[in-house]
Amino acid sequence: MKNYKQILFKSITVVLTTVMLFSCANNTQQVRDFLASKNLPIGIAKNAYHVYKDSGRITSKLITPLLNDFSNRKEHPYNEFPKGIKIINFDKNGLDSVTITGNYALSYSKTSVSEIIGNVIVLNHTEESKLETEQLFWDENTKYFFSEKAFTLTSPTDTIYGVGFECKEDLSKHLAKKTTGKLQTKE
Repeated sequence: MKNYKQILFKSITVVLTTVMLFSCANNTQQVRDFLASKNLPIGIAKNAYHVYKDSGRITSKLITPLLNDFSNRKEHPYNEFPKGIKIINFDKNGLDSVTITGNYALSYSKTSVSEIIGNVIVLNHTEESKLETEQLFWDENTKYFFSEKAFTLTSPTDTIYGVGFECKEDLSKHLAKKTTGKLQTKE
């Protein structure tokens, strides 16, 4: 009789423990909604090094000490780079053609527009030109930069200062606003 009570007690304990374990559900959508409501990222990556490829060819590299993934936002999902970013674009021959650096960046996945803030430098290694500004927007679809902040554009022959700037991703075909500086022209 004593063994019967012990076996019954153990069986009831095992059944209750099993029921408790299987009653817990892990609904990922509820977790995402909770993180979004608390303004928390869904993922964090430290010392991220991401390589982008197109048809087996490396087209660019993204390097950052910290990446916060806020892709759980319904309206405007984004990635945040609070400790800076470095993007290296490569030409068709695999050579380093354009490097973009900044102290802080946001990249919006729905619009493919990124905002880079603080000590923004864009270097075109092929043309030996450099753009410096405090804020730069980058449309990744059209491969176009624009800014309404003060900028300095230097090349081997020219230095242009101004406020407001638009150009292609390789700093060519630029439209500079409110400019001053030294320009060398051909007659």
